[in-house]
Amino acid sequence: MAVAEMSKINLAAMSYDKDDILNALQRTGAAEIKLHSQTQYANPAEVDCDGLRAYLSEIESALGHLCRATENYYKQAKTKTDLLDEPEISYSEFMFAKDKKEWADGVVGQINAVLDNGRRLETELAKVRRDLNAALIYSGYKYPLEVANTAHSKIKLGTIPARQKDNFIKDIAEVPLASYSFEGEDNDSALILIATHKSDAQKTDDVLQLTGFTACPFAVQKTGEELYISLKEERERLESELSENNAEWANLSKGVRDLKIYCDYVAFELEKAQASEKMMFTASTFLLEAYVPKAAEEIVKGTLESLDKPMYFEFSKPAEDETPPTLLKNNKVVKNFEAVTNMYSPPNVRDFDPNTVMAFFYSIFLGFIMADMGYGIMMILGGSFLYLKTRRENMIKSLGGVFAIGGIFTVIWGFLFNSFFGFAILPFKVMPDLQGTEMSWSLAGINVPALLIISMLIGVVQLCAGYVCKAVLCWREGHILDGIFDGMVWAVFSVGVELAIVGFVEQFNLPILKLVGGITAGASLLVAILTAGRKEKLLGKFTKGFGSAYGVINYASDILSYARLYGLMLAGAVIADIITSNSVSLISSGNVFSIILGVAIMVIGHVFNLAIGLLGAYIHDARLQYVEFYGRFYEGEGYLFTPLGSTHKYISVNN
Repeated sequence: MAVAEMSKINLAAMSYDKDDILNALQRTGAAEIKLHSQTQYANPAEVDCDGLRAYLSEIESALGHLCRATENYYKQAKTKTDLLDEPEISYSEFMFAKDKKEWADGVVGQINAVLDNGRRLETELAKVRRDLNAALIYSGYKYPLEVANTAHSKIKLGTIPARQKDNFIKDIAEVPLASYSFEGEDNDSALILIATHKSDAQKTDDVLQLTGFTACPFAVQKTGEELYISLKEERERLESELSENNAEWANLSKGVRDLKIYCDYVAFELEKAQASEKMMFTASTFLLEAYVPKAAEEIVKGTLESLDKPMYFEFSKPAEDETPPTLLKNNKVVKNFEAVTNMYSPPNVRDFDPNTVMAFFYSIFLGFIMADMGYGIMMILGGSFLYLKTRRENMIKSLGGVFAIGGIFTVIWGFLFNSFFGFAILPFKVMPDLQGTEMSWSLAGINVPALLIISMLIGVVQLCAGYVCKAVLCWREGHILDGIFDGMVWAVFSVGVELAIVGFVEQFNLPILKLVGGITAGASLLVAILTAGRKEKLLGKFTKGFGSAYGVINYASDILSYARLYGLMLAGAVIADIITSNSVSLISSGNVFSIILGVAIMVIGHVFNLAIGLLGAYIHDARLQYVEFYGRFYEGEGYLFTPLGSTHKYISVNN
């Protein structure tokens, strides 16, 4: 539960050694370049990153096309490939990528050429297929498709809808100087050749227009049969060329791994160029400032000294007005929950890391909401699968870890509630029923759902922990009295509230706790009111004390916020009970179809209920941490430590 202490390194070296020094710092994985403070004898660098950024974009675009084409090629071939997996490489192999520019540019050129050729072939093939479809009705026509008018007549070749054939025959009979013949027909269209004297040409056109006549789109000297055959040959040629072009992706796919490495190397070069914008330069030297974890000072020092380059550097403590990046030091379990806090705000480097405490409560709440041994086992298996399958540290991996850990608590709560996919499989129970005669407790004479009271009691425990964290934070900063009066006094108040609630529940049969809890809560609240304005003058002391008393109302509303734990758990439990009872009814009927249907409903229903339940639990659990818990003490407003060259998009580098 700690944030790594940060140091600052100031370095001056020759400009021509800048690249080697940045490479060395990248290898340590322990230096984040910061914006250098202004100095009298040096100036900021004018670095043009646009060209390198455009070059990286071009390579990434080509790599994206290659990966998609490779995936499609092997999917169509129904074979598996590991070419698209994220490669793990050594640091030396990563740095050797700088010598692959000529090769990479050639591969990118080939990718773009194959891509452009494929697009051209697909466009041409689509047109030929459209023409072939249109030429089908002309395939039996034995004469040239291009028709010519004579001095006194007009001749047209085309199609009319087959359903208009009778109407056409009826209407054209009223045109005395027109002659026609049907040359072919299919289900949709009829092929017609019509000749008419110029004097009746307009009447013929009117008839053709009414019947939906479409003129032959092929004005060629070939017969319909010859045209159809030539189009089929053209289609076969284009399909063959397209197949050969697609086969080129199989050859190019062999370069996916190296192109991924080169892409990330170019991204590193861009990162170094952007880092140069943060430095200061003289005519022949450069000045660099970077944040380094104090524990890594010796590693950075040894790496820089091993370069045997002329340079000067020193480590110092960051100034009070600086905000260094945050590097969290947590074990593998708590590390998964850092993502939850980071979505709210990473801790400030001068704060303490709340993730250990938050992870404990988050897991308890997640388990309480799901509260089923079967669901817990599924969460453990599914979360572990996500965690182990995902090599790169990211949100998916953390989410898998959170669900797996939450699954353990879900199994524990499920045991206490005696629930296994909605079945009561144990001969005993520990927690009250969600439904039935024991579902309610008497709280000061009012019947209240027992689990609602338990939810609020759990919430008071977390609020108490929040105030203790507030005290610890104040004491770390040297504010002893603030820690006592703004933290511990309210923690004691929370203990009193907890005891009082227990005392007012008749089922606990501990009435003495009403008195003990009331005195504890009242005395601590009085102390909080009297000390709230200790830093104010005159009227400020009164208003601060009044505000502290009024804060009890907010405190009560915060306790009620934990009712969402009961609501979410109740919704999931009722749905699980409905799924189980209906499935069992179908299965116990003895009918084969009913058994199959019952099993399907049970499997699909519980998977759906688990998915919906986890979504709600994840969101509302996080909300309780952000508002009710972190609202007591947490400031955040930090930013995560990102060492130079530590971010890779396509590969992982083993330094």
